[in-house]
Amino acid sequence: MHKNTIKFIKSLHLKKFRKEEALFLVEGEKSIMELVRSDFEILNIYLTQEMYDTYVGELREYEHMIEIVSIADLERISTLEFNDTGLAVVKQKANTQLEVNDGELVLVLDDIRDPGNLGTIIRTADWYGVKKIVCSLTTAEVYNTKVIAASMGSFTRVAVCYTELHIFLENQKEKKIPILGALLNGTDVHTFSYPKTGILMMGNESNGIHESLLPYITHKVTIPRYGNAESLNVSMATGIILDNWKRS
Repeated sequence: MHKNTIKFIKSLHLKKFRKEEALFLVEGEKSIMELVRSDFEILNIYLTQEMYDTYVGELREYEHMIEIVSIADLERISTLEFNDTGLAVVKQKANTQLEVNDGELVLVLDDIRDPGNLGTIIRTADWYGVKKIVCSLTTAEVYNTKVIAASMGSFTRVAVCYTELHIFLENQKEKKIPILGALLNGTDVHTFSYPKTGILMMGNESNGIHESLLPYITHKVTIPRYGNAESLNVSMATGIILDNWKRS
């Protein structure tokens, strides 16, 4: 592998260069195979011979952009602790604003800072059939390599946009779309009567939903605590509420 290629790919480990180039990295067998089945535009794919041989049929249309590399070279350009399969360089999608359609459940994330949490929330949303996530401008970058890895390929099926939440929520409130907020003093998520169309807003890992956004919430919901844990991880809490919403 050429040293300039290595240098360029390693630069995409950093948000600054991902933003400048409008590119990001997808690493590992599962994520790459989800990627090639998606509508993302791929620039280059670097694979070990073993992975290429395993998926040669599915990868045939991408042969012009595939380079076979050694595990040693792959590990030089990868952000993963161990990568013996592949890495792809992919174009970022435009930050297209999202709307809440009739019968749709949309997630809104206020200041979720941990990339692992964001990636897991994307994966959880995909599991429950949620297709859209609207993020505050301070939420972790969706193209962060840790987000992509934690999503386990679900980033290819869940649209994520970044916007000023005050404006987005004001528009939804004017349309009378129910906005549920996960708070400590709300209705039990197990007994709440969920709407067919609506928004679920989850807040920052430490501070919850920002105080300035509370007036937009039309329904407060709470996950009841039966034990002694101080708090729930935000991605776990998101999954619990989505499960109850989908079962209602």
